[in-house]
Amino acid sequence: MDKEELKKDIDKNTPEENELNTQTTDNDITDQKSGDKDLDLEKKEEEKLTPEQELEILKDKLARTFAEMENQRRRFEKERDDAYEYGGYSFAKEALNLLDNLGRSKIALENDEKLKDSDALKKIVEHLDIINNDMLSIFKKNNIEPIKSINEKLDPNLHQAMMEVEDETKEPGTIVQEIQKGFMMKDRLLRPSLVGVSKKKVKDEQEEGQKDEKNQ
Repeated sequence: MDKEELKKDIDKNTPEENELNTQTTDNDITDQKSGDKDLDLEKKEEEKLTPEQELEILKDKLARTFAEMENQRRRFEKERDDAYEYGGYSFAKEALNLLDNLGRSKIALENDEKLKDSDALKKIVEHLDIINNDMLSIFKKNNIEPIKSINEKLDPNLHQAMMEVEDETKEPGTIVQEIQKGFMMKDRLLRPSLVGVSKKKVKDEQEEGQKDEKNQ
């Protein structure tokens, strides 16, 4: 057999050999996959929980569910109590405007030159005072109380400083003037008191500043 014939025979046999090799490789891959599936099944069987473990998991889920239900119940009760205790909160805030208008009316009448020192003015003022006191009494019955301001130290949670007033007799930050009365409804702020607070005189502040500079 010459070289050309040998080459032809090799060329003829090569595709068949390649096909056999491919089939062998595919079979090997299939066998490997089957082996992997068997291993996975064995692992899953090993990971199966015992009845005791399943019971513990169930108990834990039930405990979490009951805890969430209890939290929801407490939230509901708090919302219900707040609605009962503070149900008139918005109405009370509106009612304060009526109280303010009474006070403004009284001041306007007292400053009216035509009515000043007249019997008619005295009677009107008396009626306004009665209405004002009645409203404050109703507020008190509903746990609405005025905030103490005069001679108190400024509390940002209760008071809002609108101005400073020079006053040597008071410690700086002491409330010396009440512009608008504030109110609380139990532990809730209806509105803060608008106030004026004391401060040292300008001369005193300058002298203190000069002393500080000398000390430095």
